Amino acid sequence: MKTVSMSEIRDTKPSRKIILPRWMALALGFFAWFVAIPLAHCGLPWAISLLMPRYGWTEGKPGVWNLFGLIAVALAIVCLIWIMVLGIAQTPKKVELEWNSSFLLMRGPYAHTRNPMYVAELGLWLGWAIFYGNAIILIGFAVLWGLINFVILPREERALEERFGEVYRQYKKKVPRWFRKTQR
Repeated sequence: MKTVSMSEIRDTKPSRKIILPRWMALALGFFAWFVAIPLAHCGLPWAISLLMPRYGWTEGKPGVWNLFGLIAVALAIVCLIWIMVLGIAQTPKKVELEWNSSFLLMRGPYAHTRNPMYVAELGLWLGWAIFYGNAIILIGFAVLWGLINFVILPREERALEERFGEVYRQYKKKVPRWFRKTQR
């Protein structure tokens, strides 16, 4: 699979978009990746875990079963880094600041799921719920999944279909929203 840019697909909607130089877009991206995402998906679960009991923990330390949550956390972090590297590599010299991307990534983790960033963020919440042994974080995972699945993704998919047309529809047929089913 390849990356499709807006130069290959005509955008028919005129709009007033903010255009940033590449360095500024990368600076905003680094802020999001290294401040906003860690605060929302690591700091918030940690803070919640301080307010509630931590099941499986003894003497302030996680039990053996709690440590399995770190596997999900590590995999999610690896996926987020992979997504960030792909995004940096595809960043054009001038970037239009808008909700949906001006290019369609279809390789790397995007070849396995159309939403690897959401999968990684949900993986962080699930991993932290297991690690901290905390039901409230698990509820946070479920709420985040519902919000993404029933509110955010339908809107995003409509916008991507409008923007990229048949290219996105074909991608949607080939790559599942969440995970590729294994063949037996």
